[in-house]
Amino acid sequence: MRKLHLTLRRLVLLGGALILLFLGYAWLRQRPQDLPWTDLDLAQPVGLFTGRKLAALTNDAPRCKALLDRAGVDHVAMKPGGADQCAYADAVRLRPEAGAITLAPASVAPSCPVVAAFKLWEWQVVQPAAQRIYGQPVRTIRHFGSYSCRRMYGRSQGDYSEHATADAIDIAAFVLKDGRQISVLNDWKGQGKDAAFLRAARDGACDLFSTVLSPDYNAAHRDHFHLDQAERGATGWRACR
Repeated sequence: MRKLHLTLRRLVLLGGALILLFLGYAWLRQRPQDLPWTDLDLAQPVGLFTGRKLAALTNDAPRCKALLDRAGVDHVAMKPGGADQCAYADAVRLRPEAGAITLAPASVAPSCPVVAAFKLWEWQVVQPAAQRIYGQPVRTIRHFGSYSCRRMYGRSQGDYSEHATADAIDIAAFVLKDGRQISVLNDWKGQGKDAAFLRAARDGACDLFSTVLSPDYNAAHRDHFHLDQAERGATGWRACR
């Protein structure tokens, strides 16, 4: 009798596990962005593997540009430039679009994977946070540039920065629709709306970029967010500070 009870108990537990597995699979099928083997779609919400898929675009410029086209992102592909450790071949420049955030200066041309992540950041993170906190959208994002042929931290030796291949952009400030500016340098500290917005923007970027560095990282980033799409992000090795 005891063996029968144990058998029945195991069958009940197994049945419960199978039901949970089925329900979990059914839920995941409704969220392809949470599965590692599904294709990236910029129209979908941010999922568990969105960041990895974005980083994987570093070695697939045609696919990246096709994703931008499919999402309706108005852009122009730039000619390859640079040389050796500072060569780039997938830079794109965003064209002004009605209702979209503009970059200032507008001439910046990051790599396609950075632009793809930037647009998702705009749609899924920055604008929702601005509407929630300020009741209005962001009109412009000011930056310190993307491409720069240099090593990390400006050193004379060591690894090259992701800026050397246009795989990074440094974000300095956000300008709201009414003209109000929220800057990383002046508004990061504190407990008010501006600090809350900047932290929401930083935290949301961590799901989309391989590396996100803010004033919490070191003094060199006291006035900007460093966002990059290093190849290592495709394997899940990410940095968020």
